[in-house]
Amino acid sequence: MKNYKPKNRLTPKAYIDGILDGDRVILSRAITIIESNLESDKILAKEIVQEILPNSGNSIRIGITGVPGVGKSTFIEVFGLHLVKQGHKVAILSIDPTSQRSRGSILGDKTRMEELAILQEAYIRPSASGDTLGGVSNKTGETMLLCEAAGYDVILIETVGVGQSETAVHGMTDFFLLLMLAGAGDELQGIKKGIMEMADMVVINKADGDNITMSKLAKRQYQNALHIFPAAESGWSPVVSTASAIKNIGIAKVWDEILKFKTLVDNNGYFIKNRKHQQIKWMYNNINEELKQLFYNSKDIKKELSILEKDVIASEISPVKAAQQIIEKFKKSF
Repeated sequence: MKNYKPKNRLTPKAYIDGILDGDRVILSRAITIIESNLESDKILAKEIVQEILPNSGNSIRIGITGVPGVGKSTFIEVFGLHLVKQGHKVAILSIDPTSQRSRGSILGDKTRMEELAILQEAYIRPSASGDTLGGVSNKTGETMLLCEAAGYDVILIETVGVGQSETAVHGMTDFFLLLMLAGAGDELQGIKKGIMEMADMVVINKADGDNITMSKLAKRQYQNALHIFPAAESGWSPVVSTASAIKNIGIAKVWDEILKFKTLVDNNGYFIKNRKHQQIKWMYNNINEELKQLFYNSKDIKKELSILEKDVIASEISPVKAAQQIIEKFKKSF
């Protein structure tokens, strides 16, 4: 299966030219190659990414996460429509939960963002999170570069939900937006401290109707909580605001704050510094992924692991000793 080469693949130049021309069909086909596990596609993907690299990086990358039921898809659609009206081209990379049976995406954001999906200035790409930390596909970084090369100047990365591993999306974006709800019990219980520390902006969504008063209270609570955290290296003070995506209230303010942030980090040099740091981290993440694939794809390792699994289950060897033993075997193979 690894040596199988699909017949419908184009030449590297055809993909590169199509992406640079802003062809959404070619972009989608190229992303499919990026996400593929076929060896022939991996080689092709690396060539595509390398060639489009000089045309990437010209966007603001925004990570968006939030508690379940906060209305991320509705917020992103209304926010995306606002950005398009401002003259921007928007790419939404929505990281869906992965089915443990089929390994495919469970949700489909194109069906949840119907108005935005039909616009030429918007591109929506749902992808399964797989086994990657934080629910962020290990191919999201490459996909982001392809979208930038295709002319999308605002990249929105929507993650599965809130958890400690959401640091993954923070590590590949410029601005981290956290959506929260009011009136759901203790406002600070539903989220981990680490996520709050990473947030550049907290937006209390669904602030409309009978929920306005509770939303204002929640806003004060979050403002007080954010003051406890140490100052960010970026020099930016996190902002808390209220919004109602369904009524299109407070959406423009979110973009205004992001623009203020961008101006600040451009002027103090943090934007470039952070991007460089992310590039290095990305390199090490890819090294780790390649080493993992090399290890688990080894025939000798697969055979040894099946034996060790039985020994561990029978309590004939400890998990720690078994791990050490298999790693030593792997090291001797080089």
